[in-house]
Formats: sequence, structure tokens, C-alpha cells
Amino acid sequence: MHNTNITNFRKNIFGLLEQTIKYNEPVNISTKDGNAVIISEEDYNGLMETLYLNSIPGMREKIIEGMNTPLDECIPENEVDW
Repeated sequence: MHNTNITNFRKNIFGLLEQTIKYNEPVNISTKDGNAVIISEEDYNGLMETLYLNSIPGMREKIIEGMNTPLDECIPENEVDW
């Protein structure tokens, strides 16, 4: 995470935003009233999806179970009933 104050952020806004977008590096901006964090849209969408999935009862456990299932025990995608 890149840390900067509001003055330096104003001076370097284009470069910092470009870095955030290209490399998914958050920017922590400190001001006299508190701090703000800028993240890429991709990271934001990932966080929102994670929060959504974790809000579904039992979903976390199913994801962990799936991650722990060896690939040779999985069925091919074309055999899955969607």
C-alpha cells in the first residue's frame, strides 16, 4: 500500500491512480480529518463479491470444501448440470 498525504496526492493524482489501476496497489491518503483509501475497481468488485458470498449461509464452508477437493475427484465441466 502506498501512503501519502493529501498535498502529495493532489500533486501526483494521475500517477497514483494509474498505479492503483495497473498494479492494484491501494493508496492510503492521510488528511487532518482522517484517512481515505483508494483501490482499483477490480479490487472493489472482488471485495463486494467476497462479502456477498460470505453473506450466504453455508457458502464459505462449501467453497473451502471445494478448494480441498482433489482435481481427480472432480467431474468435467461439460458433465455439470447447470
